[in-house]
Amino acid sequence: MRNLVRSFVSGTILAASLALATAALAQASGQASGQASGQTPVPSAPPAATSGPPMRGLPDPYVGKKKLLVVADVQTGFQHNSINHAMAMIERMGRESGFYVAFLRTDSQLITREPIVGVGARYSGRSVNARNLNDFDAIFFLGSGEGTLSDAQKADLLAFVSEGKGFIAGHAATVAFYNWPEYGEMIGGFMDGEFPVQPTGLIVQDRAFPGAEQFPTEFSDQFPYLKAPYDRGDVHTIIRLDPARLTPEQLARRPDGDFPVVWAKPYGQGRVFVSSLGHLDEPWDDPAVQALYLGGIKWALGLVDTPIPLDPRP
Repeated sequence: MRNLVRSFVSGTILAASLALATAALAQASGQASGQASGQTPVPSAPPAATSGPPMRGLPDPYVGKKKLLVVADVQTGFQHNSINHAMAMIERMGRESGFYVAFLRTDSQLITREPIVGVGARYSGRSVNARNLNDFDAIFFLGSGEGTLSDAQKADLLAFVSEGKGFIAGHAATVAFYNWPEYGEMIGGFMDGEFPVQPTGLIVQDRAFPGAEQFPTEFSDQFPYLKAPYDRGDVHTIIRLDPARLTPEQLARRPDGDFPVVWAKPYGQGRVFVSSLGHLDEPWDDPAVQALYLGGIKWALGLVDTPIPLDPRP
């Protein structure tokens, strides 16, 4: 009886092994046949996703508040040490004043009008609660270099501003996108060079602009001088360097004596505010600088109105 059971078990195992081997040979033969005929073998289906149903964005906790996208994408340009402090100060000013809510980013992903969905095993194709330009009222740009924007993102950014939104350009914004002429036209010009950080004489040309009322006529910071496409008649100067207090070497950089360092301008239906202040941490802690930036943000967001007649050309 024992021998009979052993024979039965051995026969069963042998039959199973032969069946598996036959199946494996058939699969290999099929793949070889497909390859020989020029057909691509069909891969087996991946395991079913276990990430659950599509995710929806969370409810907006800031309904009724102006939304400011702060972007410090410096992957391709100069990385100022003051960027962290600048972003923190911009966010704090919004919370303390109640005028806006700041969304801080060190990449340019949200500068788009296209929906943003997740990638990877869990979030692929699903909502990840990411906003885009349709959710914002203005951008505060702290980037430098040629940036990471695609052509589609560049078109979306220009349309965002020209159709009526705001753009605030921080300290390094005039050294961004040198190879993108339309950006230079939007902000009013590119930096040609800069003077070292030192106390510098200023002329506050428009004290009626929000936040400029109490700005001093001497300030220590790194100030630029501009090149094309800058044109005096395309901007409204708020603060400029005082040519009477510049050295001959400094004046030689622009013999016309035209050195704007804070200005505003229209771009289509939108508002652009540009300030070169903030090379180091210290200016961001100065109440006068905070008041000027807050005023510029409010103006760009459309919270205040003030005339900005363009400077007369010589």
